[in-house]
Amino acid sequence: MAPGLTRDSIVDAAFGVLDEAGIDGLTVRALAARLGVKASALYWHVDSKQAVLDEMGTEVARRIVSSVTSLPEDVTLADALRAYASAMRAEYLRHRDGARTFSGTRLTDPEVLRRQEVGLARLTARGMELQHIVDAFAIVTAFVVGFVIEEQERAQSGAERYDLQARDEAVGPDHPLARAAGALQYRPADERFDEHLERIIPALVADAPAPS
Repeated sequence: MAPGLTRDSIVDAAFGVLDEAGIDGLTVRALAARLGVKASALYWHVDSKQAVLDEMGTEVARRIVSSVTSLPEDVTLADALRAYASAMRAEYLRHRDGARTFSGTRLTDPEVLRRQEVGLARLTARGMELQHIVDAFAIVTAFVVGFVIEEQERAQSGAERYDLQARDEAVGPDHPLARAAGALQYRPADERFDEHLERIIPALVADAPAPS
């Protein structure tokens, strides 16, 4: 291993490249240049761009799981889902193209998966079906990923592309509902995220099978 080249140093450098160049600019060659080594040297530790992404995604998942596993023992499924969604969005927003980069990555550290055991045990002990819990978190995950991808694309592509006044002018005065819909869609992201989440979570909780 090259002097100072560790998993943590590689992942930290990869985050730096991502924030500067985005997902398309995050290459093994660019990462090697940031670390001050040759690409061939880096390939001894990560054999592809996907391997780098998996390590980055694992680090992000570690942070998200830490925020959820620190919840009180009597936490409800609804509150666990809210904490999970908020933590995931916050971590994805920390980095350019975060949602595009980290969603779908393979976890390389089984300890991240093991840390789910306590929370799952608490919820299933109350009579909840494991399948329902898994599905609830999967649905919330899909919502967060989709929401943040759209949120980041808009923020990173420039406000002028999403100017509400320009939209209204293009729609014209003869379509008042379409204009009003635009104003609702252009509300602050934090506000829309919280409102949408509060429509999803009660439905997931209400749909939970009754304890047998």
